[in-house]
Amino acid sequence: MSDVDDYILDSIRTWVWSGFYSPGQVHRLIEDILEEGADEEMLRASVQPEFDQKKADEATWPETTDCDRLDNAFELLNAQGIIAPHNTGYTMSDSQEDVGDALRQRGEQGIKGSCFYHGQDRDRAINGGGLMLAFGDLNDNATQITEVGAIIASVLQECGLPVDWDGDPKTRLHLPHFDWKQRSTY
Repeated sequence: MSDVDDYILDSIRTWVWSGFYSPGQVHRLIEDILEEGADEEMLRASVQPEFDQKKADEATWPETTDCDRLDNAFELLNAQGIIAPHNTGYTMSDSQEDVGDALRQRGEQGIKGSCFYHGQDRDRAINGGGLMLAFGDLNDNATQITEVGAIIASVLQECGLPVDWDGDPKTRLHLPHFDWKQRSTY
């Protein structure tokens, strides 16, 4: 097996275990990273067994997972005027565009700020590195950003998610013990 095959297999595993993609979507994502020399037949044949393994493991998961707690926290944050979308883009700049789109759809009335994680954060969490959350306000005001961060940290803790954050508006929130168990949403 080549390094390319290993990379694509790892990507397949991450996409499946993220809980955000259907088998068809994973097959389309493979198209985006397929390179010459990759064993496409083997790679595509690995998708369904990975979904089958995830489904079997889901049956052993607790009734409420950290992903469920995060869903609850994001619902509460959205209700408090903090735009909190899941799985925004793959990088910080992608995420900021997605949050900007959500803000334009929702309007600025009553909005205090935002909280989100992007694909790289998700992948790190799936691999056991905890979950990093970005946050901000509408005006890039350090005092307001700190207030938004404090609200987010409080809501996360109320939802049962321990948070590491030093109160610095330039430091992202970290959920160091976050156990990524997202049930498939398709």
